[in-house]
Amino acid sequence: MTRTPVTHIAAVQKVLGPYRHRQGEITELAAECLPGANRALLERVHAGARVKARHTVLPLDDYVKLDGFGAANDAFITAAVAMGAEAVDGALRKTGIAPSEVDLLLFASTTGLAAPSVDARLVDRLGLRPDVKRLPVYGLGCVAGAAGIARLHDYLRGWPDHVAVLLSVELCSLTFQRGDPSPANLVGSALFGDGAGALVLCGPGKQPPPDGPQVVATRSRFYPDTERAMGWDITNSGFQIVLDPAIPGIVRGHLASDVDGFLADNGLTRAEIGVWVCHPGGPKVLEAIGEALDLPEGALDVTWDSLAEVGNLSSASVLHVLEVTHRQHRPPVGSWGLLLALGPGFCAELVLLRW
Repeated sequence: MTRTPVTHIAAVQKVLGPYRHRQGEITELAAECLPGANRALLERVHAGARVKARHTVLPLDDYVKLDGFGAANDAFITAAVAMGAEAVDGALRKTGIAPSEVDLLLFASTTGLAAPSVDARLVDRLGLRPDVKRLPVYGLGCVAGAAGIARLHDYLRGWPDHVAVLLSVELCSLTFQRGDPSPANLVGSALFGDGAGALVLCGPGKQPPPDGPQVVATRSRFYPDTERAMGWDITNSGFQIVLDPAIPGIVRGHLASDVDGFLADNGLTRAEIGVWVCHPGGPKVLEAIGEALDLPEGALDVTWDSLAEVGNLSSASVLHVLEVTHRQHRPPVGSWGLLLALGPGFCAELVLLRW
């Protein structure tokens, strides 16, 4: 095994939608907006999501006033720019790195559309350089937090003196489909919340190296014939969620061999991974991950806690889990970690970390 240059995570900043609601409040709104849904089933799905509270970008009463996809998308742009600026500014302030030192800004989201993209709208607002490289990424869904870190790592290996920033903003509440009583929409209404996350990654030549964990290696895995497992159908009313109940089975069937192969190529085994930073996809997916990888009790506690406290924030969630892991449960120096997420495709992204 030949070691490639590592990159360094300098900071992670998380931001949540300004309005916090108990799960029961959102259940009531969903029932009001889904008159054709089975109320007992709706309540059972919401209770089974193991989500206690979620954050939204609008007050709950305002969601029934949104008149179509255009109004929801306008709300997305306004809030995404504000929350994105807060996240990137907060992350950079933690590092002492000036906005003018940022060489690449990657923006990831799958819950709204903007042209100019949200990253373009942040250049002047944040004081980024006019020659900053920008890369807006759409469509990766929940996997984009992990995939974004991986792509920044790839870039910085070629530009070792550079600083790159990943920004994820996911405003899932704005995609809710009123009048759609499908099981997938019920599950979506039970799980997803609004949040943003920003991560600063420094190349191997940046001195002094940051205090955060190293990104050592990455791997992408696409599963053939799974395009309808997860995603959106784009309709006149906006984004209609696609969620196949077979997803936990895909996880159980493939994830262990993919993780073991990735670790083996880096001279490691599962037993040597002390930190698991996992996207909180939902209870059934998290249970499938724990079972497939035969994880020890408590290995996914931070992820379960994140699901309970804020729900599934799509691509921003894994950044929130990483931030809490590093800040509140900082692993000992030398600890190995694996950051992983799953998303539309259906696909997995693996990021090997070392503290």
